[in-house]
Amino acid sequence: MDKAPQPLSGIGLFGGTFDPVHIGHLRTALELKNALHLAEMRLVPSAHPPHRAQPEVSAEHRLAMLTCGVDAEPGLVVDERELRREGPSYTLDTLAEIRAEIGPDAPLCLCIGMDSLVNLNQWHRWQELVDYAHIVVAARPGWHLPKSGEVLEFVHRHRAHDVAELKATPTGKVLIVEMTLLPISATGIRQALQRGESIRYLVPDGVIDYINQNQLY
Repeated sequence: MDKAPQPLSGIGLFGGTFDPVHIGHLRTALELKNALHLAEMRLVPSAHPPHRAQPEVSAEHRLAMLTCGVDAEPGLVVDERELRREGPSYTLDTLAEIRAEIGPDAPLCLCIGMDSLVNLNQWHRWQELVDYAHIVVAARPGWHLPKSGEVLEFVHRHRAHDVAELKATPTGKVLIVEMTLLPISATGIRQALQRGESIRYLVPDGVIDYINQNQLY
């Protein structure tokens, strides 16, 4: 007998500069939404990321491209709160805002990559992230955690081993989800555009049209 589908509940957050958004972003966000049985996955463009180079194009253009990119998929939603907020785009502030809006009981999942997890101790008040949400890490096959240090201790302290553990509590867990991530980068896309090369099939068609119409990159 087929198993009954799990009911959708909770919200996922998938942040980035999206400069520009590409199918690697969108496919990862959608697969995580489905794997975690979330009601929605919110893509959150950052205004002023404190730990990486500033975006090449304006927040207005990045938001417009992201909106074009998710237009055909109802499970993905654009959340522009970090673009409206002054100052650095601290993830903790975003989680606190959303937790206040959805209440204390709904599961909230902050979705990041393994590269972000390894450097999590460089984030603003990083150990408090699990007070507001679970952390879900998208990892390539063959992934490994740091061999030592405070991030490893943090993961061991909060580690979940399946999605059911995330459903049992609204916050506090770290789950690593192994998945095949598409080897596409926004940097590579920008470089291809600067060389005059096609980015077809790397970026949604609507985003390509927007880039061409606005002569971006």
